[in-house]
Amino acid sequence: MILYGIPTCDTCRKARKALEAAGRDVTFRDLRAEPLSGEELDRFITTFEGRLLNRSSTTWRGLSEEERLADTSILLAQHPTLIKRPIIDDGTMLHLGWGREVQKQLLWK
Repeated sequence: MILYGIPTCDTCRKARKALEAAGRDVTFRDLRAEPLSGEELDRFITTFEGRLLNRSSTTWRGLSEEERLADTSILLAQHPTLIKRPIIDDGTMLHLGWGREVQKQLLWK
């Protein structure tokens, strides 16, 4: 299982801790230190569509109106903190965020 996120993100830390406590083998992938490849980014955009771009982030609020109009793949490649987190690849399926439904799917299999 791969958890894509940012080490300082509280939600990523909670997800990782809960998954490890449930006995899941989790590999953490820091999106800043190890940016997504074009193929990975395309896969995430295709899977999550408009939900992948975090429009409530500090990074988003700091962008100009012109920058916000850029293609999603360009924005996310340039600003990995705009990616909603965490993204969890359980080997068969991608999950976005750490809401109740994702927890149910990953912790109680």
